[in-house]
Amino acid sequence: MSKQGTIVSADQVADYLQHNPEFFHEHLSLLEQLSIPHPSGTATSLILKQLELLRVKRQDLESQLNNLLGIARDNDASFIRMHKLTLALLEASTLADVVANLDAVMAEFFLTDFVAVRIIKQVSNPSISNLFIEPGSEDLLPFLKQMASNKPKCGRATLAQAKVLFGEAATEVKSCAIIPMNFTELDGILAIGSRNVDRFHHSMGHLFLTQMSEIIGTRLIALLDKSNAG
Repeated sequence: MSKQGTIVSADQVADYLQHNPEFFHEHLSLLEQLSIPHPSGTATSLILKQLELLRVKRQDLESQLNNLLGIARDNDASFIRMHKLTLALLEASTLADVVANLDAVMAEFFLTDFVAVRIIKQVSNPSISNLFIEPGSEDLLPFLKQMASNKPKCGRATLAQAKVLFGEAATEVKSCAIIPMNFTELDGILAIGSRNVDRFHHSMGHLFLTQMSEIIGTRLIALLDKSNAG
């Protein structure tokens, strides 16, 4: 049927092609969609075989391109989220601001339900409850393996880990990322939790999680130095 709604017969198509032999020169891609018989009997036409190979190759290339575009979109989204995180941390002028800004940016841009920071440091009369864990505390025992490996762990936290990190909300956390922060000036733990059991899983990449811990750790170090100087 033509654009005007008129039915075009096979004879008309044949007549058109006969009077326009260069048609497929300008519409070569159509050949990949057409089924054209070849008078070769039961033998496979070389032309048809080449055409089939071209079709398969084109489909493979389109699939690869779609995969690359998907990866690019995911990376763009990740970079935007990291940018928002960096800005939120730069706006924090106190440790309390860091905790509050982390809660806000992680919920809005990273779509997570819980975030916890635990700094391993002896502090008398801390102004923020649960921010600090004393070196040698029993609360560190569930994290010794992660701290030794210095690598993020994604999946289901143990109940002991969840209680230290998320307190009364421990049983609500169905999956999380536990990220050691082992820096010269600071040791600690960053944890991001979700009520979704599939949000954090063992096969997740660690690049952005590690970068996240470095950004947060760097800001914490700066603010700790500031508070010590004060």
